[in-house]
Amino acid sequence: MNPLKKLFKQTAIYGLATVLPRMLSFLLVPIYTSVMPPGTYGEVTLIFTWFAIFNIFLAYGMETAFFRFYKDTENKKKVVSTSLISLGVSSLVFLLIGLIFKSAIATSLNIEPKYMNFVLCILVLDALVIVPFAWLRANERPIRYAIVKTINVVLNLGLNLFFLLLLPSLASKEGSGFFERLFVPDYEISYILISNLIASAVTLLLMLRVYLRRPYIFDVDLWKRMLTYAMPVMFAGVAFTINEVFDKYLLSKLLPPDIANSEMGKYAACYKLALFMTLFATAFRLGIEPFFFSHSDTKNPQKAYAQITNYFVVLGSIILLTVVVFADVLKGLFIKDTSYWDAMSVVPIILLASFFPGIYHNLSVWYKVTDRTKFGAYISMIGAVLTIIINVAMIQYFSYVASAIATLVAYGSMMLLSFYFGRMYYPIPYNFRKIIFYLGISILFSMVSFYIFDRNLWVGIPLLLIFLGLVYKMEIENLKRVFVK
Repeated sequence: MNPLKKLFKQTAIYGLATVLPRMLSFLLVPIYTSVMPPGTYGEVTLIFTWFAIFNIFLAYGMETAFFRFYKDTENKKKVVSTSLISLGVSSLVFLLIGLIFKSAIATSLNIEPKYMNFVLCILVLDALVIVPFAWLRANERPIRYAIVKTINVVLNLGLNLFFLLLLPSLASKEGSGFFERLFVPDYEISYILISNLIASAVTLLLMLRVYLRRPYIFDVDLWKRMLTYAMPVMFAGVAFTINEVFDKYLLSKLLPPDIANSEMGKYAACYKLALFMTLFATAFRLGIEPFFFSHSDTKNPQKAYAQITNYFVVLGSIILLTVVVFADVLKGLFIKDTSYWDAMSVVPIILLASFFPGIYHNLSVWYKVTDRTKFGAYISMIGAVLTIIINVAMIQYFSYVASAIATLVAYGSMMLLSFYFGRMYYPIPYNFRKIIFYLGISILFSMVSFYIFDRNLWVGIPLLLIFLGLVYKMEIENLKRVFVK
């Protein structure tokens, strides 16, 4: 099979595994915004912000290191068992330390201590499935990957629906002793965390056979080499996550206390409309990361990498313009409470900001296949510094608009830096005329539709159709060569 065709097939399946579950989880946004005011939703957002950051620390780059050494090591079982033992021990140590010092940790994270047991257990359960999921991807088993991911989020969604919508109704009926005892008023955040905890536990159970069906050998030398490779990836991941979620924490700390959680809640809800771009970029990354390593030793892999980036920009530009054009329709569907709509002005900025890291991940092939992962850490740290500086300097004046601009500047800078260093160490023949054309036209049409004509569909839809026509005319022959011939 054509390697590009195979890549897109696997990316489509990973896309199903990512997009379908997260689209289901996207349904939680109207649920949360209908049962919680912006302030309470802001508390939930802050907890999930810390989830994202600690997930990176608990993985400490071992997922990417797993792909790197699994490809090159003859004894693949040793790579799997060493990775499992490493992450298993580190996760249990983290759990023990977290339980001992949970009050101090809760205070420093601005989280109520009563939620910490849930938070710690969810983090550990999620860390324990990192290697099993990586093993599925490395062995090209996207179907099983998709099934387990989907079960996780369907279960999570179902439990949220039960606890937040159905249980209060059942508990209010006469003769409902069991449900009345189960229901606790003003317990929404705990119910959300309980739903996540159960879903994470079931996911680990479904992936247990990766733990059970192998001899355990801990190769110290291999582990040291994997850590050496993984540490820069971890620092890059932490910095990258700061760009993604830390602005919510800074909003909670830098705005006046009486409006901080409310402003953060509005921003977080409207930020969710960029999920379509994030899902696309994530699905593409899940398919492309194993592809980078498996094809690095083939003849002229740079040509394939350039084609992949071109297709990514084409599809991402379509998603950018489509979401911007239909932004008002989407807000009515997914954000029911109009008090959240104040933050709609940041949606195009966040969409574009979410597009840039996808391009960055495509450009990052150069430091991954040449074992220069430290550059990934440097670039991501620069992005994180920009995020913090712009937020700290501007939040008090522009609130969440400053956070949106900071995210755009940070990711745009990372994308440009990766391109600059990539040309020095691993030149790839990107078609810059096409990339700039698609990106530029989609941004121009988005600004015209959203800001100049105030999201008027009679203007936005024709602009979208014009753009789709241009893409069809310019790309149809290339797509035929990949998928038909």
